[in-house]
Amino acid sequence: MSEYAVLYENDPVYQMAVKQLRESANILGLPDDVVEILRHPEKLVQVRISIKRDNGKVATFIGWRSQHNSALGPYKGGIRYSPNATAGETVALSMWMTWKNALAGLPYGGGKGAVRVNPKELSQRELEELSRKYFAAIAKEVGPDIDIPAPDVYTNPQVMAWYYDEYSKIVGYPAWGVVTAKPAELGGLFVRVISTGYGTALTAREAAKKLFGGLEGRTVAVHGFGNVGIWAAKYLAEWGATVVAVSDSKGYIYDTRGLNIEEVIKVKEQTGSVINYKPGDVKVSGNHMELLELPVD
Repeated sequence: MSEYAVLYENDPVYQMAVKQLRESANILGLPDDVVEILRHPEKLVQVRISIKRDNGKVATFIGWRSQHNSALGPYKGGIRYSPNATAGETVALSMWMTWKNALAGLPYGGGKGAVRVNPKELSQRELEELSRKYFAAIAKEVGPDIDIPAPDVYTNPQVMAWYYDEYSKIVGYPAWGVVTAKPAELGGLFVRVISTGYGTALTAREAAKKLFGGLEGRTVAVHGFGNVGIWAAKYLAEWGATVVAVSDSKGYIYDTRGLNIEEVIKVKEQTGSVINYKPGDVKVSGNHMELLELPVD
């Protein structure tokens, strides 16, 4: 066991990732020594970030950057802000990024970052301070040719702009390539806001072609209705699927006749949650995990 493995070995998300790795290795005939290498990150950085809250008190948060494998190129993967973030989850996510980038034929390895924080409890100023201090703490570990972060759960182009600006101050030049998904004004792509959701919908469409011959008339449930889920739902509906359920952290809504996605988006933007969408006979539940058990295609 590596010296830092104690940080994540018992984490259930990490154990799930390792189980998947072992099952795949058995199918591929990979030797045990290769599996042993791949089940650990090449580097795991843990940092502590202290910020001054608006009430004058100091709060300290823990964060990580996991660099799983760089065989194909620089590490690549998002940074998430979540009150449930763990070292093990971060390592697992970086492992999955290695597989995703390799399967897509991209010249990148797998990386992932996280800060254990509920960003909804921070003001904009507090969020900026946290973001800048986190990125400053991992600045020696990242760079355009080393490790290139991106958004993930509860991070967005604004957070990437803070990362870019903080890193550029540290290195002394405009480091445009240190993060992706920056605002367009800082060299980011206009299409980046839709790309992950579009990719999700595209993958589902190809799977539907294989399984059913196409999406037309097939029922779909979308777990999560942030930026990714919104665009995935929009495209799936546009391509002929019937989106019958969507969820966010507060619960889910379900209508066997199909949801009006544009209206659901308006409700989400205006009220903060999809559960406030209640026309007709729509079922509303506070347990978003129930969505995963709905009878959909």
